[in-house]
Amino acid sequence: MKHRLALVTAVTASLLVVAGCSSPAVDTSTGSDGDGTGTVNFLGPEDPKTFAPVISAFEAKNPDITVEYTQVPFDQYASTLQQRLAATDDTIDVFAVDQPNLAQIAAQGFLVDLSSLKDQAKQATSPAQFEINLYDDKMYALSIWNSTQMLFYNKDILDKAGISAPSADPAQRWTWEETADAGRTAQAAGVESGLLLEQVEAYYQLQPLIESAGGGSGISGDDMLTVNVTDDGWQKAMDWYADSFASGLSPRGVGGFQTSAVFTDQKVAFFVGGPWDVGGFSANATFNWGVAPQPYFAGGKQVTPTGSWSWGINTASKNKAAAQKFLEFAALDAAGNLATTEATTIIPANTEAAAQYLPNLEAVGGANSAGVADLITHEITETAVARPVSVGYVQFESLINKAFGDIRNGAAVSDRLSQAQSQIEDAWKQLR
Repeated sequence: MKHRLALVTAVTASLLVVAGCSSPAVDTSTGSDGDGTGTVNFLGPEDPKTFAPVISAFEAKNPDITVEYTQVPFDQYASTLQQRLAATDDTIDVFAVDQPNLAQIAAQGFLVDLSSLKDQAKQATSPAQFEINLYDDKMYALSIWNSTQMLFYNKDILDKAGISAPSADPAQRWTWEETADAGRTAQAAGVESGLLLEQVEAYYQLQPLIESAGGGSGISGDDMLTVNVTDDGWQKAMDWYADSFASGLSPRGVGGFQTSAVFTDQKVAFFVGGPWDVGGFSANATFNWGVAPQPYFAGGKQVTPTGSWSWGINTASKNKAAAQKFLEFAALDAAGNLATTEATTIIPANTEAAAQYLPNLEAVGGANSAGVADLITHEITETAVARPVSVGYVQFESLINKAFGDIRNGAAVSDRLSQAQSQIEDAWKQLR
């Protein structure tokens, strides 16, 4: 374990140097528990307004504790967090953990072991959201938010093209093949594009397609450092993905989170997005729209993505007792977890909180979002597959996302996947 920790730290430090940053030697000495009062310093990538409700609610219940939140913009968050944790920065008590990165951060010794809360955490959330916080059978964080993906459609466009809209019932889930055919029919009737995935070059978005096609996650083995992104399932899913752009079904010139505007501007018939889009489309769409389950490949497994943010406690914190009180309130207390979603449209990870939240989310879009609550509940419990937990995930995601981008823009699928396979194997050599 010490050998693995040193290697992970070295690899992370080298990545920071490449990015123009340097990282001091890691000091894994621990801070102190404190007396359970005082100030809790909380670091995350969200706008301060997002967490104002949960901080206010916690402070009302714990008048002897003050929570001070500091935002680091998302595109700077991972590198800034690594630098400060590696410097044994004791001014961070609680910090947001991007769930796929938990294994690396835990292996570096930056997260307090919260295994004493395992039973409570297991009861409080879904299996996938519980397991994502485990590394070497220990629990290092608590899930705050969850996510899924759904198929949004422009009902006005479908009506014009003579297409019957898909049902919100998971038992009537469309296949990707059916969705592509309907999208092309809509294009023939005049819409610019037939189908668009929101995070169009992201592993989070594409993992379900790959696993539905019979592929693996790409990461396996006892140490979760065996890579395979060239099996038949990967090839099938990526062939379909590549063809969706080559054929003009999906547009090539838009990416990231700029994609939702393509739907609200009525330039696409079908859009695969998250629960946050319910709020966005309710506010910005001037047409009739609806929601259906994310498709799957004919004959394949029904798979949807899951995962979002967990929170953990810094091992260098000098106020761990108060930090744990805040963390338990935000994750294990239904009212506290619900408060984390008061100013944003995201699914609370706490099961009880989600049960209260989802009907309200469904009501946001009126008739347009009918069925969303039951659909999301089904997907979280029945079809959700988390991203793999591996100390090499950061390198894996970076390299495979670049491959997705190249394939989207016309690179030969088999050759590009083979190249990605070699690149990831090389990146992981120091970790094995």
